[in-house]
Amino acid sequence: MSDSITFRSLLKRTRGLIAARGDATVSGIASDSRLVRPGYLFVAYRGFEVDGHDFIESALVNGAVAVVLDDPRHEATVEGVPWARVEDARVACAELAAEFFGNPSEELRVAGVTGTNGKTTTTFLIEAALAAAGMRAAVIGTLGYGASDDLTEAPRTTPDAVELQRTLREMADSGTDGVAVEISSHSLVLHRPWRCSFDVGVFTNLSQDHLDFHRSIEDYLEAKLLLFTEYARASKKPMVGAVNLDDPFGGRIAERAECPVLGYGLGPACDVRAEEAQIGSDGSRFVLRTPGGSAEVALSLPGHFNVHNALAAASAAHVMGVETGAIAEGLSAMPAVPGRFERVDAGQPFTIIVDYAHTPDALENVLRAARELAPRRLICVFGCGGDRDPDKRPKMGRAAAELADFTVVTSDNPRSEDPLAIIDAIVAGVVGEHYAVEPDRRAAIAMAVEMAEPGDLVMIAGKGHETYQIFADRTIDFDDTKVARELVQEATG
Repeated sequence: MSDSITFRSLLKRTRGLIAARGDATVSGIASDSRLVRPGYLFVAYRGFEVDGHDFIESALVNGAVAVVLDDPRHEATVEGVPWARVEDARVACAELAAEFFGNPSEELRVAGVTGTNGKTTTTFLIEAALAAAGMRAAVIGTLGYGASDDLTEAPRTTPDAVELQRTLREMADSGTDGVAVEISSHSLVLHRPWRCSFDVGVFTNLSQDHLDFHRSIEDYLEAKLLLFTEYARASKKPMVGAVNLDDPFGGRIAERAECPVLGYGLGPACDVRAEEAQIGSDGSRFVLRTPGGSAEVALSLPGHFNVHNALAAASAAHVMGVETGAIAEGLSAMPAVPGRFERVDAGQPFTIIVDYAHTPDALENVLRAARELAPRRLICVFGCGGDRDPDKRPKMGRAAAELADFTVVTSDNPRSEDPLAIIDAIVAGVVGEHYAVEPDRRAAIAMAVEMAEPGDLVMIAGKGHETYQIFADRTIDFDDTKVARELVQEATG
């Protein structure tokens, strides 16, 4: 990429161009007026809470030299400034960003990972497999971006279009060979990763989540399908879909995909599969079989669900050119992912595990995996986020009640909702009397720690790696792992 490019040359590969006036030399691009610097192109589109068109004047004050918009009512605002009107400014933003940064995804091997659960772990496993093959690899996702042992924090799972292309450009320029990107359903609908050329798109699974945004499970499925249809068609590289055929929705993804499909799972018909699997308390051992051969894997991550995450990563790495032996080596060397079935050891005579499980399916998976550790008692602490799909709350309450011996229902990130109303919705699904309600999350974890006896297991679910808690009027520092360690030390100190 160059340090500057003309506005008109950027527009040449922008679809849906309706009108354009003037030209200018552009030195940067932004869709947030606060990030505009002199010489920047500002792209205005309607958001969920604010409309970018209302901030065109602010962008111009900050030095914007050109504007792209999709609302004709705001054309008067850009009189005297080079501008363009397009059909969809979100799509245009992604196309302009890709063009400005020189289409960096075309210089990298890129895996896009989508699904309700397992995206973060799968991207880390892909990175490990690529690294075992001698590649310089990185991740982009919920925990941040960069090498997994040196991550820069990011505000969302999939960065906005400009930040994503900027990050990919920095990675390409620094010598990165391959990158695994978490692709959320929101981002697919909002075209954040549009004009990313993927070598492989991975589907992990689909279960109830984000129905506040998608309205129904069918809409949610359609959003996931975009990666394997619209995005696959647009990729400048021949994308392959790696699909979990053990998931109830995997077959539908495979049938409708507009790209070649590599199926993975435990079944003998899967292209990538685990054979002779032994799933134990310290992880799993299995023979990994791919179209390129077979090799033994000793996975330190426990649970059936992590075997599927490993198979997803193996499928992606295979498509990205890694030999099966190196894939197995990378999977076997993979350490724990922060906030994903993460053990907290402060010298206590019982086990504490912190996990990001925040859907019914994920909570059920981690509690079943915890059961495989054969604890004397399984105690679960969890809540549900506010301003998110309310239908999953009683389902998560039911899962905890059925799989844990005792449950402490507490707050997650209430956001604008009443914490007690969220808790009431969770408790509506709880069967039996082996539970307690404690809205204060620290006090809830303390309750679980105080009742735990030698041989017990305390599962703290919902927030995982997060280091904050969001309320209607404030956001506070809160780290489940740190809080659990502090409470154990207080109890024993």
